[in-house]
Amino acid sequence: MGNFIDKGSDGFSSVLNSNFVDKSLLIEEVNAVMLTENRYLCVTRARRFGKSVAVKMLNAYYDRSCDSRPLFEGLKISSKPDFEKHLNHFPVLYLDMTDFVTKYGDDVNLVKRIKQDVCEELLSVYEGVSMGANDDLMDLLVSIVDHTGEKFVCLIDEWDALCREGYEELVDEYVVFLRRLFKGSKTEYVFACAYMTGILPIKRYNTQSALNNFDEYTMLSPAQLAPYFGFTEGEVRDLCEKAGMDADLMKRWYDGYELGSEKAMYNPFAVMRALKRKSFSSYWASTNAFESLRMYITMNFDGLKDDIVSALNDIPVKVNSLRFSNDMHKVDCKDDVLTLLCHLGYLSFNDETKCACIPNYEIRQEFEAAIADTGWTEVTDALEQSDYLLSCVLKGEAEIVASSVDKIHEQNTSILQYNDENSLACVLSLAFYTSRSRYQMIRELPAGRGFADLVLVPHRNQDAPAIVLELKWDADARSAISQIKRQNYGTALKSYFGEVILVGINYDRNTKKHSCIIEKTTKDSADLKA
Repeated sequence: MGNFIDKGSDGFSSVLNSNFVDKSLLIEEVNAVMLTENRYLCVTRARRFGKSVAVKMLNAYYDRSCDSRPLFEGLKISSKPDFEKHLNHFPVLYLDMTDFVTKYGDDVNLVKRIKQDVCEELLSVYEGVSMGANDDLMDLLVSIVDHTGEKFVCLIDEWDALCREGYEELVDEYVVFLRRLFKGSKTEYVFACAYMTGILPIKRYNTQSALNNFDEYTMLSPAQLAPYFGFTEGEVRDLCEKAGMDADLMKRWYDGYELGSEKAMYNPFAVMRALKRKSFSSYWASTNAFESLRMYITMNFDGLKDDIVSALNDIPVKVNSLRFSNDMHKVDCKDDVLTLLCHLGYLSFNDETKCACIPNYEIRQEFEAAIADTGWTEVTDALEQSDYLLSCVLKGEAEIVASSVDKIHEQNTSILQYNDENSLACVLSLAFYTSRSRYQMIRELPAGRGFADLVLVPHRNQDAPAIVLELKWDADARSAISQIKRQNYGTALKSYFGEVILVGINYDRNTKKHSCIIEKTTKDSADLKA
């Protein structure tokens, strides 16, 4: 078994012995482009989203040095008509770039070391092939194909390891190395298929990809490969049922990624950790990459502060990803930071709206910690007041709620421009921010014959009343309560039964003061019906 060639199926066998979720239909997608002009694929996802598992699976399937049929029996791919066509049919060149980075550290000759190591192993495997003095890896691969008549499948895991780990002086040399393999006149002669994974999309020079013959499937544009990286809603619910864990809590903690047509994708690493430990916690979020971006948050780079506050309040943030060069160390504007956060998995991107949001509770905690370190005292003060404000609502202390909202509104006017009722809803989202530990917060939730401005639905494990807030602008708080009752907002609570607190808040633009009325009822009460 080699390091780069004829690696066999042991890697995938180990995966199958774990809590495996069947993503084998990815093989069908790769088979479809085998030996075509579209044979070059680059799949990029956030850290630990199943990229390396997929590479191990593809290696086991294509590798001619092993019989992996027993491993795939019973998996979805085994029932497909073309399953047999390419099974264990190719020599597979498998390069894990993180291994090279780990092995050679800060060696300025890293790229040369990669080529040297791979050439040495190929020469040891193909004894009838030799290299000339001026030959490189591509020349050697051509000679091997001449000798054997067999094209290679090339798998590159973590293609961007050098780009992410600070080898800026080597990036251009590395890209030239990749272009030599995949953009030369002999590329199609040598490779039946090339498949790369990483976190960052392929580096751009100006607007041009360095490897523009590759089809890219990213966190921002996953296309038909969306279901194969991350867990779907159905997959997670099946796992939770088998493990006896709360699927709704799993969703709250680790769901929230919109990947193309898949609107509810979960972080697979975090899910697996939660299942193994029978506990919900932050298993994935803290990374060196995110720590490096804290600087931009701290300095409010290019107005980034406003967008982070909006995201924390569940307000989608517009992101222009087109100018990003796919370089972690070249950030020219806040859109670059936001785009990078999407690729890293700290924001979820909606390809239709071109907006990003914080996907789940695990990630939200990271942003809260980042903000706590920024010196944004007005935001952190609002968050600290949030628990107190909720307790006042629960106690029915309307005057204190009104004065507290006054304070939060005043503190944050410098961050966001509040000049209408919708903006006031943003203030309220921030004011009740910490309630998320006990409640699901929903803004403008469809209900009855209108929209409830803010609904707090208690999590299933919380013994707490539901809260419906209606906001008015230059009216009065009593009319807000009346609107809740008139429009039958109680239907927004779906299967919830129990105490409901109605909160009516009005903002007077002239006095710049809020007034509040709080009433307690139940969902089944006539007071909540038309």
